[in-house]
Amino acid sequence: MRPCLRSEICLTIWLNWPMTQFGKKTHRARVLLLQAGQDYPLAWSQADAFRADRGQPGFDWPDWCFLPMGGAYAIVSGGGANRLGLDRIGDVARMSALIAWRMTQGIYRFDPAVYAAVIDTPVSGDLPARVLMQLPEWCVYVETPGFELSIGQLHGFFAHLEHDANNGRSELRLLLDLTDRLVPVPLHLGDWPLAESVAKASDVAGVHAVALGVPFAAGDSRREHISWAEPLVSLLLYLCSAADFSRRGQPGQPANPQPTRTRRDGWKLFAAQGPAEWDVGVRMGSALRAAYQAAETAPAGGEGASPRGHIRRAHWHGYWSGPLKDDQGDPVPSDKRKFDLRWQPPVAVNLGAVEGMPSVIRPVK
Repeated sequence: MRPCLRSEICLTIWLNWPMTQFGKKTHRARVLLLQAGQDYPLAWSQADAFRADRGQPGFDWPDWCFLPMGGAYAIVSGGGANRLGLDRIGDVARMSALIAWRMTQGIYRFDPAVYAAVIDTPVSGDLPARVLMQLPEWCVYVETPGFELSIGQLHGFFAHLEHDANNGRSELRLLLDLTDRLVPVPLHLGDWPLAESVAKASDVAGVHAVALGVPFAAGDSRREHISWAEPLVSLLLYLCSAADFSRRGQPGQPANPQPTRTRRDGWKLFAAQGPAEWDVGVRMGSALRAAYQAAETAPAGGEGASPRGHIRRAHWHGYWSGPLKDDQGDPVPSDKRKFDLRWQPPVAVNLGAVEGMPSVIRPVK
């Protein structure tokens, strides 16, 4: 179920915010990566070999996908005509996420005020697929303090993009990091709402379940998936549209690695040596805290006075840019124009000096 973390009570979140895992020697995500390497000792070299063949016939996929899940299936199954049983099919999703995450090992921790506001921001209208394809890295791990599901506590989740080699379908793949297990969740991307993304993925899962003789109840799972998929997707949209990243107090920008020329192997991609820990929304969080505190102490207005100061809820807003028509006067297709999604943060209303902070409380470009 969706956690109840409203902006109005985010002070409770700050007071109960857990100590960051960044200071620990080994993060949960890193432990999962090391375990995957032990379970499949050849996985990293095999994934590198698949990537090296990219561009060859049958080995072509978009830049936003590190390696299609077909590659992970070949690694887990041993390749060839081998087929996986139910006991190991889940490893395909696990290895697909960790193969991509290994390259950058980005761990993202939101400022508590921004975290509370973002997960409370509804994702309405069509799911902005083109925005999600701008994830800062091939795969990210996002911490989710205080996020409880009916199946357990969600410590965080991996997110990466999948290009289905069989049908060219684009998917957002989530791998939920629960206390005792990893749960893969696919979302089909396209010009449709989040609920339909869940439904389409559920339909495909149902087909596979029937083929394997596994019971499958779509209705209940769809409703629950939508309830918690929305805040997780909202966190990812923020990562795709935010410029407010920092490491150890210094501004920075996460990115995928660039190939390095080597004497023996030519151009080669090298995986990160360890986790890269990113703080998200620190400056905006500071401004939001000031706004919330001002709202708490704002006096109630008397008869005929302005309403009491308060914080208006955050929302997502999309912006199209570029010419509407070409030189011949014909309409320019939407895929030729630029679409930006901006998070409109909680707005301070009737709070005096707090409203004079546009340099800190601002839309994320």
